[in-house]
Amino acid sequence: MTRNPLGTVLPALHNFARRNRVLLWTVAAIVVLVLAVPLVLAGNMRSGPVGIAGRALESVAAAQSVAKDQSGGYASLWLKGDDSTLVERGGSIKTEGTEDLRSIECGTGWLAATRVEGTVFLRSSVDASMEKDAAAVELPDCISAEARDALLTDLGVEKAWSAPDAASLAGPAEDPGFRPAYHLTPDQRWMNDPQRPFFLDGLWHYYYLYNVDYPEGNGTEWYHATSTDLVHWNNEGVAIEKFRNGLGDIETGSAVVDTEGSAGFGKGAVIAVLTQQHEGVQRQSLFYSTDNGYSFQNYDRNPVTENPGAGHWRDPRIVRDDANNQWLMLLAEGHKIGFYTSKDLKQWTYLSAFERDELGILECPDFFQMDVDGDPAKRTWVLAASANGAEEGRTTGLAYWTGTFDGKGFTADGGHQWLDGGSDFYAAVTWDDPRLTDGQRKATRHAIGWMNNWAYARNLPTGTWFGAASVVRDLRLTSDGGRPALVSTPTPALQSLEGPPVELPAGPVPAAGGRSDDGALAVPDSGAYKVDLEFERPESGAGEGRLLLQSGGRTYATVGYDFRTGKAFVVRDGDAVADAGRGKEVDPLYRDARAVEGPKGAGTVRLTAYVDRSSVEVFVDGGQSLTSLVFPHGGKKEARLVADGGEVKLRGGTVTPLAGIR
Repeated sequence: MTRNPLGTVLPALHNFARRNRVLLWTVAAIVVLVLAVPLVLAGNMRSGPVGIAGRALESVAAAQSVAKDQSGGYASLWLKGDDSTLVERGGSIKTEGTEDLRSIECGTGWLAATRVEGTVFLRSSVDASMEKDAAAVELPDCISAEARDALLTDLGVEKAWSAPDAASLAGPAEDPGFRPAYHLTPDQRWMNDPQRPFFLDGLWHYYYLYNVDYPEGNGTEWYHATSTDLVHWNNEGVAIEKFRNGLGDIETGSAVVDTEGSAGFGKGAVIAVLTQQHEGVQRQSLFYSTDNGYSFQNYDRNPVTENPGAGHWRDPRIVRDDANNQWLMLLAEGHKIGFYTSKDLKQWTYLSAFERDELGILECPDFFQMDVDGDPAKRTWVLAASANGAEEGRTTGLAYWTGTFDGKGFTADGGHQWLDGGSDFYAAVTWDDPRLTDGQRKATRHAIGWMNNWAYARNLPTGTWFGAASVVRDLRLTSDGGRPALVSTPTPALQSLEGPPVELPAGPVPAAGGRSDDGALAVPDSGAYKVDLEFERPESGAGEGRLLLQSGGRTYATVGYDFRTGKAFVVRDGDAVADAGRGKEVDPLYRDARAVEGPKGAGTVRLTAYVDRSSVEVFVDGGQSLTSLVFPHGGKKEARLVADGGEVKLRGGTVTPLAGIR
């Protein structure tokens, strides 16, 4: 008899399944999960941060390809910066789900990055892979690491700075007096006008007017300082000496890197065109350097421009006008700015003049292009000059106009504005970073000024040194839907000076007139620190939040915000100079309060005050700034927060010690 195997097997399986039903269901569930996981992961890849970023960057790559084919070049893009050039030239970009998207181009390549749920992803024209590690993405040859880092900064990625050592944060062993900790000052004697820095051979090269004979003798020369980060400076010595060629001392001018050797002193030579004054006559001379700007030689055919009989004819600003293949020179000529052109930096031809009568004698002109709101379609010329604002109830400072330049003359699109509302920001210069792409260079630039005022510069209690440079600040040209205006923020490299911050508790600010320790802040003994404050707008719309800078129990300066007027202000009518404690009466304008407009209609206002022994630089939410010298009385340095004229609340803040650079 043949046995049926199924007759044995099937009952056995049935009995096994009946006894092990739970096990079978478990196995089936595992199989389903194993099959489903790839599908779920694929779905997450399509909808999660990686998928969103991938689609956005792929669309950028496609648009860049179209732009290259149709217009012959790549294009820039910045979602939050109002730059849609790539969209206009290459088509739509997939931005859904992205927090921001930025692409820069350098002629032969591009780099793009997007931020999704706080994570930044990058891709370039030479690296189709998408990277979260910025250092891992391959860059086109024409895009530098500095350009990449600037792009990341635009997307809100903060650079990690090495913490300063304890010694540089501590107070000096000997009393420094009023000498700043983190501002550039001369080792001794006198400094005034800054000369526009340039970048060469891995260093920023910066010159300032210096008088080794002050106060006994007159005449300035160019003193050289170098830096890798525009924060830490090394004094290198005199680069152009006074009274050496029979044409007088060495005054303000411009140093440029002559990349193509147009002046005849070799490619890469540093050319300085500057004012020399002899027996009251101002002329422009040329000096050249073949050792990267450490020493200069006199051009044997100086002066390169002879004075036509003008009383004021000085401070040449040299600018490269690539659009017209020429060098421009701007001269301060009394109430006007003269424009000149040259092919070789030696022979100059007059073009035109820009004249204004309401600002006193104009000095130290500047001329540059910037993109309004970062948009290359809104590229605008900015003409600036140090001027006198007395007719407007101001002091001296940097006035500027926005407008157009046709290769011959400048036409302003309105009246002047002011870069800084404080008493002590004069002879300022601006410059960009040649390591960035052209679009980045037009979106932002640096600025530095002489932190002083001719009304009292020679009557200050600093002892063996006289004059200081402001901290470097970064400029943008923004419109906020209205007229373009320059706004300032501290350059990010200042973070390299920061020690551990002390948090300030949120809550009502103590009313003025209370106990002397109400609102006391933990400021460092070094006298070098910054205070970040965020005030809430009072329901009444009135009230002032005040930061009192004190020494020996006395308030020597006040930084604050008046919610009724909508202005930030600095008052120093109680410091050592205002009190005329040295027996010399100071100019009355020294005691005047200085103010700038704050953000309109905002629920909160943020102030950042950089305090450094004899100065305070205030940066206001919205981009305005106030720079003022302040001289504390003797005694322990302190600071307090108080409210006046109504209840003011502090949403938050910090006190951060800052390291010295000497």
